[in-house]
Amino acid sequence: MVEIERGLPRIRGSIKWFDHGKGFGFIVSDTGGPDILLHVNALRNFGQGSVCDRAGIEVSVQQTQRGLQAVEVFAVTPPAGEDGEEFTTIEELDPEAAALPLEPARVKWFDKIKGFGFANVFSRPEDVFIHMEVLRKSGFAELQPGEAIGLRITDGERGRMAVSISSWETALNNT
Repeated sequence: MVEIERGLPRIRGSIKWFDHGKGFGFIVSDTGGPDILLHVNALRNFGQGSVCDRAGIEVSVQQTQRGLQAVEVFAVTPPAGEDGEEFTTIEELDPEAAALPLEPARVKWFDKIKGFGFANVFSRPEDVFIHMEVLRKSGFAELQPGEAIGLRITDGERGRMAVSISSWETALNNT
């Protein structure tokens, strides 16, 4: 049975690939069928600028002359590990992390090659460290300077560090 969202079918699937530089990628539906185009604008409307390969996604779709296209993104979940097991998020490993507030922040810089970057939480002067592994386990492929995100933050040995990242929309809905 297909769910309908505002007159359009709602599909669950996973990211086949997404290229932030090109501004699009493709979704493979859990129920099969042709690939579904995911344009960066639909992802941005959800509050994310990127999504990692194999991440779970829930979207409404429409038929176009070129095939199916995602119209609206409703959810993005972290990808399964190489062995097919679901990633265990930091929140699942550490219930105290799940209790941390989700703080709205803006990306200062992120270097995918170095595997880390920093963000600034609104109304706080110090930087927050973001590691690539936290990014990936949160379902993101990369972050762009100025991108608005939500962070759960803990104090590490060298200062504040993110333990999970969410879309801007999620951060706004949880403040």
